[in-house]
Amino acid sequence: MKPAFLIIFLKEVRETLRDKRALSMLALFVLMYPVLVGGILLQQINKATKPDKEGIELTVIGAAKAPTLMTQLKQKNVNVTAADTLSEEQIATLLRQQKTAAVLRLSDTYGTDYRDMRPARIELWYDSAADNYRKVSDIEDVLKHYSTSVAGARLLAHGVSPATLSPVLLQKYDTGTSASRSAAVIGTMLGMFFIPAFFFALSTAVDSTAGERERRSLEVLLAQPARTFDLVAGKWFAAAAISLVGLTLELCVAHGILKWLPLEEIGMSWRLSWADLALICAVSVSLPLFAAAMEIALAINAKSFKEAQTTASFAMFIPMIPVIVVPMLNLNTASWMYMVPMLSHQTLLRDLAKGQAVGWLPVALTFGSSLLLALLCVGFTVRRMKSERYMMGV
Repeated sequence: MKPAFLIIFLKEVRETLRDKRALSMLALFVLMYPVLVGGILLQQINKATKPDKEGIELTVIGAAKAPTLMTQLKQKNVNVTAADTLSEEQIATLLRQQKTAAVLRLSDTYGTDYRDMRPARIELWYDSAADNYRKVSDIEDVLKHYSTSVAGARLLAHGVSPATLSPVLLQKYDTGTSASRSAAVIGTMLGMFFIPAFFFALSTAVDSTAGERERRSLEVLLAQPARTFDLVAGKWFAAAAISLVGLTLELCVAHGILKWLPLEEIGMSWRLSWADLALICAVSVSLPLFAAAMEIALAINAKSFKEAQTTASFAMFIPMIPVIVVPMLNLNTASWMYMVPMLSHQTLLRDLAKGQAVGWLPVALTFGSSLLLALLCVGFTVRRMKSERYMMGV
C-alpha cells in the first residue's frame, strides 16, 4: 500500500499537469530569465565589436590643416568626414542626431601654431548622454598618441632623447582571469536564475491549499484517515517537485546560452562545467523545498485562491532583496552570505564561475539554510491544519 503522503503527492502533480496555465507559466519562466541575461550580454558584445566592423564616424572641421593627423585617424578605423565651419548650435544638433560619434574642430591658428612649435589647439566635441563613450575614448587615444609622437620627433630634432618626457615607466599586469572578470560582471545577474523557483511552486502551492479551501474539497481531505503531516508533506513535495524541475531546466538553458555566447569579445568567459552545474542543481534542491513550504504556509491562512496568490507574490520578493542589494554594495564573500536563501545560491554559483575551489562548508550552509527554513514553514502549516477551529474559522 502506498504511503498517504505519496498518494497526495501524485494527486497534486496530476492536477498541476492538467492545468495548461500552470504549464505555460512554467515554460515562460524557464526561458525568460536565461534569454533576458543572454540578450543583455549579446547587446554588449555587439556594441563592443560594432566599431571594429563599421568604423568610427568623426566629423572634422579644418581637416586640411592636419593631414598627418587625418592619416593616423583613418589608420585606426576612424571614418573622417570633412566639414565647413559649424557653429556651436550646429555641432550640438549634429551630435544629438547621432550621425557622428564626435566633432573635431581645429583652431584657426592651428597651422601657424604647429609650425612655430606652440601648442596647437584642437577641440573635441561629443555628447556624453549618447552611447558613444568607447568610440570617443578611441578617438582620444589616437589624439594622445599623435601628440606624443610629434613631441618625440621635435625633441630628436633638437638632439634630446624622447625618453626625457618619461622619467617613470609604468608597467601594469592584470592577474585577473577572463572567468573572474565575467563572474564579477555577470554576478549581479546570477541571482535572477534562482528567482523563478518561487514562481514555479506558486500555482501548485496555492491551488492545493487556498484553492481547495475555496472549492470546499480541503474539508473532505482533512476528514480522511491520514495524518496531518502526510497531507502537508504530499502537497509540499508536489509543489517543490514542480519547482525543482523548472529550476533545473532553467539553469541548463542559462548554462547553454552563456557557453554559446562569444564572451571573449568583451574580455570574459563562462568556464562553468556541466559537473559544476550538476553540483549547483543538487545544492539547489533545498530552495524549491523552501519556496513551496513558504507559499503553502502563507496560503493556508487565506480564504480564497486570489488572496493567497497575492500574499505569496508579495512575500516572495523578500528573499530577492539580498540578491539585489548585496552585489551593489560590492562586499567581499563572507560565511553569512551562504546562510541567506537565494543569496547563498548566487554566491556559490559566482564562486564556481570564477574557478575558485569551493569547500564543503559553503555547500552545506547553502543547502542547510534553505532546508531549515522549509522545515520551519512545514511545521507551522502542520500546526495550523491540526487546529479544526482555526481551519474552519479562516
